[in-house]
Amino acid sequence: MRFPCLILSAAFLAAMSSVALGQPIKPVANDGPVSFFKDIRPILQQNCQGCHQPAKTQGGYVMTEYASILKPGETGKPTIVPGNADASYLVQEIRVLKDGTHEMPKGRDALPANQIQLVERWVKEGAKDDTPASAKAVLVDAAHPPVYLALPVVTSLAFSPDGQYLAATGYHEVIVHKADGSGAVSRLVGESERVQSLAFSPDGTRLAVAGGSPGRFGEIQIWDVAKQKLLVSSPLTFDTLFGVSWSPDGKIVAFGCADNTVRAIDSMTGKQVLQMGTHSDWVLGTAFSQDGLHLASIGRDMTMKLTDVPTQRFVDNITSITPGALKGGLMAIDRRPMPVKTMQKIPADTPGAKPNAYDELLVAGSDGITRLYKMHREVKREIGDDSNKVKQFDAMPGRISTAKFNADGKRFAAASSLDGKGEIRIFDTDTGKNLVLANATTPAYTVAWKADGKVLASAGFDGKIWLHDTVTGKLLKEFAVTKIDEKKAAK
Repeated sequence: MRFPCLILSAAFLAAMSSVALGQPIKPVANDGPVSFFKDIRPILQQNCQGCHQPAKTQGGYVMTEYASILKPGETGKPTIVPGNADASYLVQEIRVLKDGTHEMPKGRDALPANQIQLVERWVKEGAKDDTPASAKAVLVDAAHPPVYLALPVVTSLAFSPDGQYLAATGYHEVIVHKADGSGAVSRLVGESERVQSLAFSPDGTRLAVAGGSPGRFGEIQIWDVAKQKLLVSSPLTFDTLFGVSWSPDGKIVAFGCADNTVRAIDSMTGKQVLQMGTHSDWVLGTAFSQDGLHLASIGRDMTMKLTDVPTQRFVDNITSITPGALKGGLMAIDRRPMPVKTMQKIPADTPGAKPNAYDELLVAGSDGITRLYKMHREVKREIGDDSNKVKQFDAMPGRISTAKFNADGKRFAAASSLDGKGEIRIFDTDTGKNLVLANATTPAYTVAWKADGKVLASAGFDGKIWLHDTVTGKLLKEFAVTKIDEKKAAK
């Protein structure tokens, strides 16, 4: 199997129709048998696998495969007794009791009554496995990490705040390297086949990962980097998640969804604490204000929107609503780091604004132009205005996938791609002067600054990571994101 690109059969796609994007799981007709693959498996993916998977075997119980579901956990009780729902421990745990309480999912709302009934019916009907042979995936976990026949596309990079590590996306995993590129130190293998976005917590101890399996589920993972331990796995929606970011205090993790919502979870428990749904297309990026009270989000709908975090209330469109002002979807966003002493005071009566909460946001996307915007409106909105825009910078070829500030906000880097070629530039935020980095010629999708600002990491389509000197633009080092099994690849 070639991991960088998965080809799904028509039969498999047809079988997955019951969990298509945004569609609720519906009960089957009473006169038809319950399908494990189409009816039960999606329920378990959405509600159970976050805590019961190879990377996080809570209660000694794994629910990612049919065979493992039948095995008892630490309690030793028979989890599934085919034909007998009342004797099945799994059914007992998900049932809602007369007093309104339930055991599982732990710390979350009870399953809807129709889903509980589906599970009960499936067990009563013999708990049969009808998974098509074409849909049975190769086992991938920490004990069986991905084997690559070709280098995977790298969609996201992140340096740890202390500058020791560089995390990069792979298939089903995050590969953590030494920051100088001298070797990988760990592989964080999870349930998500596709990993889209990475971000270290402000203190550097945890790594947030946004991803999922397209057309099946989205997932936010939070890892203890030092212990290589999965702390939180939060399945959400029916498609991949994007654009993960941390609140300044490290308590909340935000991300974008393919169901047109922006959401956030408690970073310790995985419980959803925010959902805002005014975007009209996929949400691809998020960024918190410096005080953590507001969240900016961007999407394919060509808008950047502002949400009040405590109330989950949509505040305003940050970007212009003038037709044609923004061309193409927005893919990149970053909040400019600014010392508190330079923050400008905004009048308290300004709609949606907070005193001393002045922030600037960098945004870019399909039109290849990076723009700098004020997060909070300072003047009354008028139809056709673009008063929040501070400036825009020289265009880059193709679409910009990522734009990131350095630690002091005085410079930013952006990666673009067009027609099989790529470009990486470093811009001076105030003057707009820019430097094209050397030898980065393949499609580039992601950049990351080392904390000292002297090194920029970038990567993209060819699966290689580049380290550049940020003053001269000189290529310092190039290395593969992971190893290739050359013997298997040769066959």
